[in-house]
Amino acid sequence: MKKLLSVLTLIMLATAAIAQQTVRYDLYIDHGHMHHEMTINGGSPGPVLEFTEGDTALIYVHNQMGMETSIHWHGILLPNRYDGVSYLTTAPIKAGETHEYKFPLVQNGTYWYHSHTMFQEQSGLYGAIVIHKKNEKPRHEYTLVLSDYTHMNPNTVNRYLHNASDWFAVKKNSVQSYGEAIKAGKFGTKVTNEWKRMQAMDVSDVYYDHFLSNGKIQDTLPQYKAGDKVRLRIVNGSSSTYFWLNYSGGKMTVVANDGKDVEPVEVDRLIIGVAETYDVVVTVPEDMQYELLATSEDRTGHTAVLLGSGMAMPANRLPRLRYFDGMKMMNGMMKMNGDMDDMGMDMSAQQMDMNTVMYPELDRKKKPAGKMEHMDHMHMSNNDDLVTLNYSMLRATEKTSLPTGPVKELHFDLTGNMNRYVWTINNKTVSESDKILIKKGENVRIILYNNTMMRHPMHLHGHFFRVLNGQGDYSPLKHTLDILPMERDTIEFAATESGDWFFHCHILYHMMSGMGRVFSYENSPANPELPNPEQSYRKIKADDRQIHTMAEIGLESNGSDGNLQFSNTRYRFTTEWRVGLNAENGYETESHLGRYIGRMQWLFPYIGWDFRYRREKQPEKNLFGQVNTRNKRGVLHAGVEYTLPMLLTADASIDTDGKLRLQLSREDIPITRRLRLQFMANTDREYMAGFRYIWTNYLSLSTHYDSDMGFGAGITLRY
Repeated sequence: MKKLLSVLTLIMLATAAIAQQTVRYDLYIDHGHMHHEMTINGGSPGPVLEFTEGDTALIYVHNQMGMETSIHWHGILLPNRYDGVSYLTTAPIKAGETHEYKFPLVQNGTYWYHSHTMFQEQSGLYGAIVIHKKNEKPRHEYTLVLSDYTHMNPNTVNRYLHNASDWFAVKKNSVQSYGEAIKAGKFGTKVTNEWKRMQAMDVSDVYYDHFLSNGKIQDTLPQYKAGDKVRLRIVNGSSSTYFWLNYSGGKMTVVANDGKDVEPVEVDRLIIGVAETYDVVVTVPEDMQYELLATSEDRTGHTAVLLGSGMAMPANRLPRLRYFDGMKMMNGMMKMNGDMDDMGMDMSAQQMDMNTVMYPELDRKKKPAGKMEHMDHMHMSNNDDLVTLNYSMLRATEKTSLPTGPVKELHFDLTGNMNRYVWTINNKTVSESDKILIKKGENVRIILYNNTMMRHPMHLHGHFFRVLNGQGDYSPLKHTLDILPMERDTIEFAATESGDWFFHCHILYHMMSGMGRVFSYENSPANPELPNPEQSYRKIKADDRQIHTMAEIGLESNGSDGNLQFSNTRYRFTTEWRVGLNAENGYETESHLGRYIGRMQWLFPYIGWDFRYRREKQPEKNLFGQVNTRNKRGVLHAGVEYTLPMLLTADASIDTDGKLRLQLSREDIPITRRLRLQFMANTDREYMAGFRYIWTNYLSLSTHYDSDMGFGAGITLRY
């Protein structure tokens, strides 16, 4: 798919009315070439849609692509049919069609819009929305959309994530191999990590080629002079990147979050989660050029906005993450069964950040050593000279208490499997769970616990929820909650609408993997956008049921081996083969079809078949004394795989000839950043060991010794 250009043409028509005005926008979505304001094809956001509170928005979206699309108005309170989730609230905009959105604007603040169709958001279909207050006085302000950009097709990105490719870690230099652990004096930390069946510490899933400010690597605002105070309306329109913000001109004053005003709070830096918005006021101290720096959480890159003109005043760059320190901390927080262990600590509202130990610039007094010292230093507000925003600092400017009514309480554990990239709530994807029925007039309270090692920005469509952060009646209102690993947060909202509303993680690849739920108001009227709601909802469920393909083909001097795999959330079908150069080397193919069991998916029962031929001088016996001829053998078999500590795969199977086989293997032991070791041994007296050096995402140099095929060297192709 060609890169999407968010908007190629914008026509604005404003018609005055007695008490309000109708503001019309026409948005044309097309495949295209480089726009004159872009620096990177497909990376530029659409225009800022500006309104005044009380206006009626009239927006025509013209789909000039060869595929369907959609537009979700993120954070906007509007009738359910216009929410813009294809097949759930709004009809998809088919190729060549125009869709009308018309809704009153009952709020003010900074919001945004984006496609809610497959991975189009990653390809550039997003933009900002600004709704000004009535009778608002003119002031210096600027709207900034932060985003991430990859040259890779986002469908390929998604496939890589599900197939446990470590190419992104190689590109980011975050592999955390045994060689690097030894060099850093962290060998024991690495062994403990794998003993608990955990992969290496990860902060962000995807490697990105660029991070952008309004479609540019660096945006400039030379019009601002000494003494100017500028309100920056900042939207994180990325698909999966958190950004740390710091400003070279002094402190930033946070005045709004997710479009809602908060009591002003001065900070030195803040992290803006995926899909969040912050309004911050900064001052240009002198006639110089000051930098607002947005650094990706994994520190692989940054983007910036320069305010003023004159001598450059760069912001402080953030150092490389201390991955092995983070790994040590993670080891102490993970139980052997894969659950998180909060050690009885009250972690809520971002007041304690388990990742803080990975940010050495936050701790200028001493380096944490033991586990409890790690805990002591997770209080972000305890740093001697930096104030970092957390949710407990946010206080609404008006009371946000909910009306009196019955309370429906829900408990959502955020769960997942990083190895297979399955993201769930209470160990169920959207397609595996029923809609959650709620009633108008209820107050819905959700207690969220993040039982994963990743942050999750949880977004509720069509509503604002209160975050119970210790501010009582003045708890802030939000539409997106960034919840840290091991954190427990409580949110609540008044059920005042009708129809179906999506609640999901806003990391695009987590949402598409199934981390979400649908709230459905009982006794809602039929949605005219969806004449066949049951058929439409099957389309929603199809997102996390996608089949992910992987193939690996070795071409070496002793023959060829490889495997082809098709998998989804719970099921996997794999075909492996080996083909030698002569009859003595022979050939074999073995196939498994099975289902992963349990939340951590360590257990995999399967059925399959095994066909092989190798010219033998005499039959062999396995370790159980059973005759194990490979001369033109074809059997069916059943077995079970189990992931052991150290990420070893134990395999036990029995075939239709009554032969039992036990096998132990591992394919991806990281020796260095690019070098991998693999081995296999079983009771059929077969064994294999070899190395693979990752050259590109598709090509590796490889060598191995196989008990049937002997020694070989060559290349391995991976798809």
